[in-house]
Amino acid sequence: MDAQIDPRALFTLNYGVYILSTSYEEKKNGQIINALMQLTADPICMAACLHRDNYTTELVEKSGRFSISVLEDAVPLKFIGLFGFRCGREFDKFGECTYEIGESGLPLVTEYTLAGIELSVLSVQDVFTHKLIVGRVEKAQLLKEGTPLTYANYHRVKKGKSPANAPSAVFNQVK
Repeated sequence: MDAQIDPRALFTLNYGVYILSTSYEEKKNGQIINALMQLTADPICMAACLHRDNYTTELVEKSGRFSISVLEDAVPLKFIGLFGFRCGREFDKFGECTYEIGESGLPLVTEYTLAGIELSVLSVQDVFTHKLIVGRVEKAQLLKEGTPLTYANYHRVKKGKSPANAPSAVFNQVK
């Protein structure tokens, strides 16, 4: 990393912890993300950032749609690990959790989830090692009240780490 970039400065930015899921030709997959933001209000559009080599990225590009599960602060680290540290090419992540299939056919993890959002892809932009995926919100539902998990609490309270492919893997260096 560039000596002029202090990862502690980047760690001051606010992030949430989410599961981004999709399906294509009967294949479901999902992964933990923290790079998600709302871009517009009318229509409501959001952007998510995924590593270009991830299986989820491949399926999102093929299907043209994805869902977001907003995780609650009480989610156990082991549950996050289901979607954060194993590849869906070799492991059925949805066989280990509670989920529903939305109106658009997308899987939506409901366990430890505060809200679910379904989106259609508007554009995909290459950004070095990652892809920025812009989507239009088609449906959003509140599943329960609670406190969303922040990425800072994932690291500080739960002592979680970021996979090498995560845009925020640099935070593993922050103590």
